[in-house]
Amino acid sequence: MDFSGKAGGRVIQNPTEAQSAEREEGQAWRRREALRCSLPNLNSGARPSSIHKSQPWFHGGVSRKEAQRLIEKQGLVDGMFLIRESQQHTQCFVLSLCYKLKTKHYLVIPCEDGGRKYFTMDDGLTLFIDLLQLVEFHQINKGILPVCLKHPCVCVAL
Repeated sequence: MDFSGKAGGRVIQNPTEAQSAEREEGQAWRRREALRCSLPNLNSGARPSSIHKSQPWFHGGVSRKEAQRLIEKQGLVDGMFLIRESQQHTQCFVLSLCYKLKTKHYLVIPCEDGGRKYFTMDDGLTLFIDLLQLVEFHQINKGILPVCLKHPCVCVAL
């Protein structure tokens, strides 16, 4: 079935034409997805929502090594997590998560869809309006993670 025309779909009888239409649609889809969910333009000046800054699981600009140390200090419990700013990718974040006594790190990328900004960890398959929504979703659903987010790794002042 070919839906590329304005008049709706049409049945393609010729197998060669069907393969060609399928290939063209696949290439067009890949171009749209690559454009929509590529790493952000560092000069765009766009700032993501800042609701996450008041959350106990947000640790700002801590390094990967420091994130691992904080999680270890509070106990290597499955589902212990924190979110931090990425040091390698401007405007991106990292979800650091403990699973099976190891800390894993997942890149959270801002992207656009229909002119609105979202966050994703799975190349745009699942979109979140802010980091708070991302965390709340993954507290109930594993999604691409090996375990649900259960225990926020909080900043402890000593």
